[in-house]
Amino acid sequence: MIVRFILRALVAALGLWIAARYVHGIEAHGLESLLAAAVLLGVVNAFVRPIVIVLTLPFTLITLGLFLLVINACMLELVAMFLHGFKVHSFTAAILGSIIVSIVSWIGSWFIHSATREARS
Repeated sequence: MIVRFILRALVAALGLWIAARYVHGIEAHGLESLLAAAVLLGVVNAFVRPIVIVLTLPFTLITLGLFLLVINACMLELVAMFLHGFKVHSFTAAILGSIIVSIVSWIGSWFIHSATREARS
């Protein structure tokens, strides 16, 4: 379980690095800030995001799920508020960054799940 969390944090750090590299308006200063941002993003997504999703469920239903992009961007901006070495300068950058982090995390989770499934066999 700890290994899975560490792997997911590393995949999230990779997604944040890609977002910082290609999205104008997202900055990460060093590997330490990327890793800290990835761990904090995991904690925020585990505890804060579900509450926000429940509270904004009508908007999510009306927009057919597109409001989840706004929620993900807000979670990324929340992480940036708490870390000095990680900055998000605009909401547009937060949306683009959250899309990149989500795609990288989805691909990484697929690989992690496949590897753990093969290890059990």
